[in-house]
Amino acid sequence: MTEMKKRPFVGVGVVVIKEGKVLLGKRKGAHGAGNWSFPGGHLEFEEQVRDCAIRELEEETSLKAVSIQESHWVEDIMEKDNKHYITLYMIVTQFQGEPQLLEPHKCEGWQWFAWDALPSPLFVPIHSLIAKVGIENLQLTCCEI
Repeated sequence: MTEMKKRPFVGVGVVVIKEGKVLLGKRKGAHGAGNWSFPGGHLEFEEQVRDCAIRELEEETSLKAVSIQESHWVEDIMEKDNKHYITLYMIVTQFQGEPQLLEPHKCEGWQWFAWDALPSPLFVPIHSLIAKVGIENLQLTCCEI
């Protein structure tokens, strides 16, 4: 029997903006444990990216997206974890509710951070996003939506 080839995963990151700050949670349990990350998760088979972002945001934080916009994408090969990800970013600037910790086995908690005061360490795909777009351009893009 031939060994199945590994394939990249597709992740969806949700950049939630409120009053110039971005929502981040400290990961635990999965790869990237201890890193700060946007809400998000894996794109399911036959699921639209927008629907995935809305679903993951609500599952993880209880927030209901009111406005959602496509953003950038990045590619990361995480040799340490033997993973290859394509991460698609969506931006939410209007939502209902307040962030709640709904998956305590996956996240330590949600906090708001200014773009110029992001915590460390950041999840690898966020570093890639900042390297690709630039923090200034990312902040401007998020504020224009």
